[in-house]
Amino acid sequence: MTETLLGTLRACAHEISEVVKSGRHEGFSGLRASQYHLDVAADEVALRVLHGAGYQVVSEESGVSGSGEFTVVVDPIDGSTNCDHGVPFFATSLAVLRENELVAALVMNQATGTIYEAEKGSGAYRDGLVISSSDERDFNKSIVSFSGLPARHLGWAQYRSLGAASLEICLVADGSIDVFSVAHKSTLNPWDYLGGLLLVQEAGAVATEYDGESLVTTERVRRRPVFAATSDLLTFMQQAGSL
Repeated sequence: MTETLLGTLRACAHEISEVVKSGRHEGFSGLRASQYHLDVAADEVALRVLHGAGYQVVSEESGVSGSGEFTVVVDPIDGSTNCDHGVPFFATSLAVLRENELVAALVMNQATGTIYEAEKGSGAYRDGLVISSSDERDFNKSIVSFSGLPARHLGWAQYRSLGAASLEICLVADGSIDVFSVAHKSTLNPWDYLGGLLLVQEAGAVATEYDGESLVTTERVRRRPVFAATSDLLTFMQQAGSL
């Protein structure tokens, strides 16, 4: 069953790749603030593929549509500003829920073609190879990444802000970085992080929400998530409080 789900997610991501490669959708759409023509074009592809497979869709660009046993929460292009400006770090993020349970996820780096995918209980993979988070426990030795600008330095070893949350979470899953978190006044929508959430969980990493809210939701709500390679790092971030 899940392989069928992952197959559909792969097909969706690859078809969106063709839209990206066409180079015909540059600039703002004018339909809403910060939305690009590429966001709209990629969403049209996602809806066609996912509705055609019989899934309900919750999309950043078009809201809730369709019906089915499974719901796919999709960000057709996460990091669309990166894409529009030629920064090679942007993705398609797809997370599948059955009722309130995350069962499968895929995040594709549309700049490189790298695919991260996971199904519940079966591990996390990057281009077909098993991945796992780092075993770093010391925050002072950690490489961290943030959505938003931290208001203070917590003592990390190195800092990044890459502009595509779904991919940054995947970097926690594969051990490239040790922490990804929202920072000062920053929040994320479910389509920004749900795909990455399952990946980090299946890769052995941990996650929570600073305000105690559930991260697994299909509602259009803002959350304050933090993802860490180990429970020690997660505890440190929670104790640090507001950034």
